[in-house]
Amino acid sequence: MTRKPHPQRPPRNDLVDALVLEVHGLVHDQGWLADRALERVLRRERALWANERRAVAEAVYGILRAQGQLDFLLGGSPPLATRYAAWLVRAAGVAPAQAAARLGASPRALAGLAEADARVAAIPDPLDRFAVEASLPRWIAERLVSELGEAEARSLAAVLNRRAPLTVRANALAGDRDALRAALAAEGVPAEPTRFSPWGLTLDGHQNAFALEAFRTGGFEIQDEGSQLIALACGARPGQVVVDACAGAGGKSLALAAEMHNKGSLHALDSDAGRLEDARRRARRAHVHNLRTRVVPAGPEAEAAVADLAGKADVVLVDAPCSGLGTLRRKPDARWRLQPGDPERFAAIQRELLGRFSRLARPGGRVVYATCAMGRTENDEVADYAERELGLAPAPLAPFLGAERARALGAGESRCALYPHRHGTDGFFFAAFAKRA
Repeated sequence: MTRKPHPQRPPRNDLVDALVLEVHGLVHDQGWLADRALERVLRRERALWANERRAVAEAVYGILRAQGQLDFLLGGSPPLATRYAAWLVRAAGVAPAQAAARLGASPRALAGLAEADARVAAIPDPLDRFAVEASLPRWIAERLVSELGEAEARSLAAVLNRRAPLTVRANALAGDRDALRAALAAEGVPAEPTRFSPWGLTLDGHQNAFALEAFRTGGFEIQDEGSQLIALACGARPGQVVVDACAGAGGKSLALAAEMHNKGSLHALDSDAGRLEDARRRARRAHVHNLRTRVVPAGPEAEAAVADLAGKADVVLVDAPCSGLGTLRRKPDARWRLQPGDPERFAAIQRELLGRFSRLARPGGRVVYATCAMGRTENDEVADYAERELGLAPAPLAPFLGAERARALGAGESRCALYPHRHGTDGFFFAAFAKRA
């Protein structure tokens, strides 16, 4: 069961601070992904109280979101303890002297926080100022402004610097959304239906969702609402041959299996055997019986590995590797890892994968291309390439999303872009095609 904080038991700041610095050391010094570093440390610290676990997670992600602005104010790349102390001042309202003493930082190092807002507002170049205000690398800030205009880019950036919601997908193989909501309520967990997905519920985020009985018995999967909508747009049906060509750990595969009612053949392909093992484990918990996993090489030899499926699939989902620009609120460290050329680099990979795996669709079969990226380079431009070069024709989304839902999403005839500030989802793009005969 999830441990609940006692109202008279404030977090032990010395312990919290030590763990926050340890996680950041793994991220900055050893190149760990923040979520994996945090998971490793929290899993080891079994005696932590629930409020301490939350405090560690909030500080880890909060510092990463604010890093760009903090470093501007502090005048460079400060020691981790100094950056943490500055975050406590800016985000938690801790007095500078108290924060410095708590983290063993130099009070003089925090002097740059004086009149911080005025210093940021005085940055002369508008794009530089926006980048610091939003705590984004300048190249990402520039892309957002170029794609959306300054006003909407600011709205998006504000949402990217907030904690993402905890969204789950009711597993239709175990029960519908109302049944899941009732089961969660019985465990003391309130949940609200998602705005767009017919399967989704949003939890308040303070629970350890993996410890809930409803999760252990296969009642739900943790999945962003936008990811759920991609599975809905595939239109998988019972008895079909369906291919999830870049399946990873199988989140969308499980949603497709539920749409298929466990009937038909669902092929989950990926180059990472470890992630496919995760998919098989998740499938067992989710009562999925029609999933067939296959390790496929990452290079051109992949075609021989899937030759038996060529021209046979009713539905092919190509949820391609991408920059992940749409997930920056959920993975704030990604903004500091990505490089300016990454969208173009990923777009080349996406064109290759879409060409390779669209060949698995039968004539008239449905191909859905998806990314968790924002911007034309990895999305519309790749979809344009598919129509121009790959023998794919635009196919409608509304019959599978539902006409009312498609209108509410602002979806086009065959393409849909989701944004955190517009839809409350992570940033996603998906486009539907029909394979020409």
